[in-house]
Amino acid sequence: MAEFDVDLFVIGGGSGGVRAARIAAGYGARVTIAEEYRMGGTCVIRGCVPKKLFVIGSHFRHELEDAAGYGWTVPSASFDWPTLIANKDKEIARLEAAYTANVEKSGAQIVKSRAVIEDKHTVRLLENDRKITARYILIATGGAPNHGASIPGIEHVISSNEAFHLKKLPKRIVIQGGGYIALEFAGIFAGFGSDVTVIYRGDNILRGFDEDVRTHVRAEMEKQGITILTGCTVSKVDRHGDEFTTHLSNGSSIASEQVMFAIGRHPAVANLGLENAGVAINPNNGGIAVDHFSRSSVDSIYAIGDVTHRFNLTPVAIREGHAFADTVFGKREVKVDHANIPTAVFSQPEVGTVGLTETEARAQFSHVDIYKTSFRPIKATMSGRDTRVLMKLVVDGSTDRVLGCHIVGDAAAEITQAVAIAVKMKATKADFDATIALHPTAAEELVTMRTPTARHVRQAAE
Repeated sequence: MAEFDVDLFVIGGGSGGVRAARIAAGYGARVTIAEEYRMGGTCVIRGCVPKKLFVIGSHFRHELEDAAGYGWTVPSASFDWPTLIANKDKEIARLEAAYTANVEKSGAQIVKSRAVIEDKHTVRLLENDRKITARYILIATGGAPNHGASIPGIEHVISSNEAFHLKKLPKRIVIQGGGYIALEFAGIFAGFGSDVTVIYRGDNILRGFDEDVRTHVRAEMEKQGITILTGCTVSKVDRHGDEFTTHLSNGSSIASEQVMFAIGRHPAVANLGLENAGVAINPNNGGIAVDHFSRSSVDSIYAIGDVTHRFNLTPVAIREGHAFADTVFGKREVKVDHANIPTAVFSQPEVGTVGLTETEARAQFSHVDIYKTSFRPIKATMSGRDTRVLMKLVVDGSTDRVLGCHIVGDAAAEITQAVAIAVKMKATKADFDATIALHPTAAEELVTMRTPTARHVRQAAE
C-alpha cells in the first residue's frame, strides 16, 4: 500500500498550478489538482485573456476614425456590447476546455472542489468532505481583487471580475486605481464610447514605472478624453436607482452608471487551512513565504504565483510551476531568475518595459546614460491623430550595458518581448548600435539613437 494517496496535490487550476501538475505528471508523479471555480484561473477566465480581447475590440473605434485619412469612407458604425460579451464567453469556454484536456492528457486528475489543508500531508475536499494524503502539496490559488478600507457604499463597487460580465456598457464610469488593471479598463471603456474618470491617490499614475513613461501615458490618455484625477480617493458611493454618485476626498462628486475599484490584489490565502500545517505568511506582503525553490516554511508544502505576492504575472507563475516540478520530481534543482522580467500594460497607449527605470539605475550605478526619443508614428501622419510614441534606453555609462528599455505606443509589448532577450543577455548599447535598422518601423529608433539625451554621474561620498 502506498504511503500517500498521491505524490502531488495542487490547490488551484490556474496557469501556474496547471503547468506544475502537467510537468510533474510527465515525470511519472501521481497528481491531483483541485479547482473550485473554472480551470484556467484568473488569467484565462477573468484576467489577461478576456482583458486583451476587450482591448482589441475597443481599438476598432480609433481604427474606423483613422481610416478616413487613408481614403476610406466608412459608413456610420454601431457597437453591441452583448455581442462582445457572448463572443468573449465562447472563447473563454474554449480555452477552459483546452486547459482541462491538457491536464487530463498528462495523466493528472482534476477534482472540481475547494480544497483546504488539514496537515502537512493532507487536504480535505469540501465538495464531499473527502480527505486525500499527498507527499507534496502545491498552493497555486493566485490572488483576488482588493477594495481596500471599507467605505460607505462599498457594496455598490465592482471589480474587474464583474466588469467582464456587465449586462450593458456604462455611459459613464468612475474607476479608482492607477495601475495595470485600472488604466487598461479605462482605455477599454473609453474606446467603446464610455465617459471615463480615473481616481488615483498618488501624484501620478503607474507607480513603480519609469517617470517618463508615467508622464507620457497620462498625457496621451487625457488627449483621448479620459479624466484623470490624482491626489484624492473615493470616500463614499451613493446609489440612486441605476446610477451612482461617487464622493471624493477633495470634496467633489461624480455621477456615473458604474463605479469600479482596481486598487490592487491580495494573495488568496484566506480559509486555506495554512495554520493547520504551520505555513508561514510573509509579513511584508501578505503572501505565503517561500524560498528560492518556492518551498514554504513546511518542507512538504510549496507555493507559486500570485499567492506568494512576489511578481504577480502569469508567465512568472508558469515558470515557477515548471521549476517546482523539475526540482521536486525531475530531481534537478531549478531556481527561477526574477531579474529583468518584461511586462506590459495594455493601456491605450500600450506600455512595454523591461529592466531598470532611470531612477532605479541612478540609485544602483555611478554612471547612467539615457537615450530617449518621442516621435509621431507614421500612421498618424496621414490619419491626423494627435499621438506620440516614447522610446527610452537606460544604459550603464561605465560598461555600456543596456539596463532598461521603456516603450509607449502601438505594439510596445511585442517590441519589448524581443528586446527583453537582449537585455537578459546583457547586451550593450554598442550591440544595439551595430544592429541595422529595420525600416520603416517604430522599433528602428531603438538602434538609431546615438547621442545620450542625459548623462548622470553620482559623486563619490567624501
